[in-house]
Amino acid sequence: MVCVLGRAYHFSHDPTITEFVPHVAPTSAESTPYVWAIDAEHAPAYWFPRDCPRVTFWPTTTPDDRAAALLAGASRVHAVEWAWLPRIRATVLYRYEFDAAAFRRYDDAAGYLVADDVVRPLAVRPFGDLLAAHAEAGIELRLVPDLWPLAELVPKSGLEFSMIRMRNAAGRSEHREHRERHEHRDDVAFPH
Repeated sequence: MVCVLGRAYHFSHDPTITEFVPHVAPTSAESTPYVWAIDAEHAPAYWFPRDCPRVTFWPTTTPDDRAAALLAGASRVHAVEWAWLPRIRATVLYRYEFDAAAFRRYDDAAGYLVADDVVRPLAVRPFGDLLAAHAEAGIELRLVPDLWPLAELVPKSGLEFSMIRMRNAAGRSEHREHRERHEHRDDVAFPH
C-alpha cells in the first residue's frame, strides 16, 4: 500500500477515530497541543505495532564504505528484534489519510507534521500485511536479537535514521546510558 505525496498520515490500531483533536500526549516532551501526522516519505517507519522498538536507516547520498556495509545492498533498512515478529505478523493497523495542507512541518528530517486545529481524516483503511508492505516498498526488514549494536553504529554512519520506541528494546543494562542519549524524539512526541 503506497503513500502519496501531498497527503499526511497517521497509523493506529483504532479504526474508529472520526476527528483528531490537538492534545499533549502523556509521554510527550512537547507542551503544546498538536495533532501529529507523518509525511509519505517517512510513513514506513510507522508500519509496526505501536510499541515495537525499531532502528530505521537509509542513505540520502552515495554512502561511504562504512554506511554501505550497514546497508548491505539495501536502499532502506528497518531493524526490529526477533521477539517482535509474531506481533508484527498479527497486528492490524489502520492508515488515516489527511490533506497535508491542514498541517505544517514540525521536523523536516523526521517528516513530522502538526496541526493546531481539529483535523478530520479523508479516509481510513486497514493497512494490510505489514511484512508485505515492507517487501512491496523495497524496504529490508532486518530481524536482530539485539537492537543496541545498530543503535550505536547507525548515528555514526552518516545515514539518515530514526530510532523509535527504543525504551521498549530488550538489551543489556550497559546500554542504559546510550538509550537515554539516543531516544528519538518521536518516541515521546508522535503518539499513534
